[in-house]
Formats: sequence, C-alpha cells, structure tokens
Amino acid sequence: MSSIRVNPYPLPDLLAALANTKEQQNTSSLDLATGSRINKPSDDPAGAAQMVSNSAQSSQADTFLRSITSLNGLLQTADSTLNSVVISLQRAISLGVEGANGTLSDSDRADVASELTGIKQQLLSLANTPYQGEFIFSGTSTLQPFVADATSPSGVTYKGNAGINNVEVGQNYSLQINQAGSQLFTSTSGNVFQSISNLINALQTNNNIGSAVSEVSDAYNHITSQRVFYGNALNQLQAQQNYLNSEKVDLATAADSISATDMAATSTTFTQSQVAIQADLAVMSRISQASLFDYLK
Repeated sequence: MSSIRVNPYPLPDLLAALANTKEQQNTSSLDLATGSRINKPSDDPAGAAQMVSNSAQSSQADTFLRSITSLNGLLQTADSTLNSVVISLQRAISLGVEGANGTLSDSDRADVASELTGIKQQLLSLANTPYQGEFIFSGTSTLQPFVADATSPSGVTYKGNAGINNVEVGQNYSLQINQAGSQLFTSTSGNVFQSISNLINALQTNNNIGSAVSEVSDAYNHITSQRVFYGNALNQLQAQQNYLNSEKVDLATAADSISATDMAATSTTFTQSQVAIQADLAVMSRISQASLFDYLK
C-alpha cells in the first residue's frame, strides 16, 4: 500500500510564492504607471542599452534645436538690419538725384546734405546693431565695430575684425552665421560710409554729384548682394530644424517600439496577481488554524 507524504511545514513555500506574486504585481504596477516595460537595466539589458543610445540622440537633437532657435533670432535680426540699410541707401540715392538738379539753390542742396548727414548717422547705428549683448557685424571681436572718426576720410572707422563664426547645428554639420562689418559696409565693391560722405561733400561743393550718386548706388548693390548670405543661412537653418524635428519623431517611435508596455496584457497580469495574492493569503490563514490531523482526514 502506498503512503501519503504530507508536508508539515507548507508555510515557507507559500511565503515564497506570495513574494514572487507580489514582485510580479509591483512590476506590472510600475509598467502601467510609466508606460514602459523597461524601468531598470535588468528588465531587458539589450533593450535598455538601445534606450540609452536613443535618449542620447534625442538629447543631442534638443541641444541643436535650442541653438537653431537662437541662431534664427540672430540671422533674422541681421537680415532685418540690412533691409533697413538698403532702405536708407535708397533714400540717399533719391536725395542725390534730387540734389543733382541744376535748378536747386545752394540752400536747397545744403538741406539735402543735412538729411544725408542724418542718414549717415542712422547707417552708423545700424552697423552697430547688437543681438543678445554682442555686436552682429564685428566679426569675432566683442568691440563695437564702427565708431565715428573725424580723421577718417569716410568719417567712420572699423574696430572689428574679419573673423567669421561657425556654429554646429547638427552631427558633423556646422554653419557660418555672420559676415564681418568690413565686408559689408567698407568693401571696395561698395563702401557705404565713404559713398555717403562723398555725396554730402559733392552737394556742399556742387561738384561731381552724379559721380557720388553712382558710388552710393554701388554701395546699395553691394549690400543687396551680401544680404543673400543671411537669406541662405536662414533657409539652411529651417531645413535643419525640420530634419531634427523629424529625427525626434523617429526616435520617439523607436523608443516606443522598444520599451512601450502592452497595457492590456499588463493590466491582465496585474489583475491576476491581485487574485493570486488574495488566494495565497486565504490559504495561509487557513493553515495557521489547521492541525496535521486536518490534512489526514
């Protein structure tokens, strides 16, 4: 006759089973709360490594996007400033044409010259435009780029340098973000301040006004052509911003596919673990009241 073996001490096994079920419940609860099935490396070592790489790429994209936002402001300010320069030069050309009219009196030409002096002061202010505490057209220098200088033929001296700034806006992708003020305002192709000064002198002396107007026109054409740089830079920044935003969407999708919790399955597991825990507790409660004889009945 076979014998029946009864474990007189079942409580340790039940406690171990209860601990396992509680751990399963806690894991399911955490997964539901975070929406992720990987909340520590041991949950899925390979998946966790992928998530670390994904997070690093996303963080880098965020850094580039913040930089692009700031650069957009800088480039838009520079472009807007040069637009104001162009408008001022257009007005100077109109005044020069008006002043070349042989019917004007000396007093009339003096009035035109006076307005041009005001335009020159306005141009000096525009050439010294700052952005976030730094001068836009000083090259890589921190000095105010242009200062009034009575000893200079143009009445203005450039104190900046010819340096350019390149900023990284993507992985292995840097962008030039400035042009030196000397390239823009005092180029041999069109010297803004010298041409305005020459036009003022021509009106005051009633001599070679037409030639001076042509100089201002050269400066106008030069600024207009140089301004294209800022338009191109803004377009490149917009394209890179679109790319980085798209990359972040792709990274988020990849992260979701790697670690996202199956909410329905996890909810079922959580509910089942709750039921199992209640069952284990009920059994343990009965065992604590039972005797060996109860098992043999």
